[in-house]
Amino acid sequence: MSSNIPADLRYKKTLAFLQQHIPSDYRILDLGTPNLLSKEMQGLGYTVYNTSGEDFDTQYHSVIESHKVECYTSFEVFEHLMAPFNILREIPKGHLVCSVPLKVWFARAYWDPNNPWDRHYHEFEARQFDWLLEKSGWKIIQSERWASPDKLRFGLRPLLRFIFPSFYFVYAVKGVDPVSSLK
Repeated sequence: MSSNIPADLRYKKTLAFLQQHIPSDYRILDLGTPNLLSKEMQGLGYTVYNTSGEDFDTQYHSVIESHKVECYTSFEVFEHLMAPFNILREIPKGHLVCSVPLKVWFARAYWDPNNPWDRHYHEFEARQFDWLLEKSGWKIIQSERWASPDKLRFGLRPLLRFIFPSFYFVYAVKGVDPVSSLK
């Protein structure tokens, strides 16, 4: 992993959360382009397929239909969609391990004015994301809120990010039985 301490910590926690719920022989469709985290998942024995370039607000049918997998992962993707309900509803069955940024009172939603793919349309309260999952047919088995400490910066916001959770992780199922805790 890189020397980015906050990303390393979050990757370790993400991988531990995934391993707690998903057997390593499961095939995973990771929504989003190939990245360091998906490579780390492969290193743990998972077969991981990534998506690339699709607009999940409008082009999710072919992505879901073209992969036969037991599990779907989405790490910081749903907040970029205008309508995450559509793709969540379209997944017919399986396991879902995902994370989204939480709405925090001390910061506005992330927005890069120069890159339309790097903007948050949503930042969720946990109860909003729970409702989104439930309305799209998912049953939440476990959820956790994580702080995102930034040891590389000083100031009020980095201190608040150290104290207040800013990521929400969920393991959910649709049309299948949950996997019992593997650890």
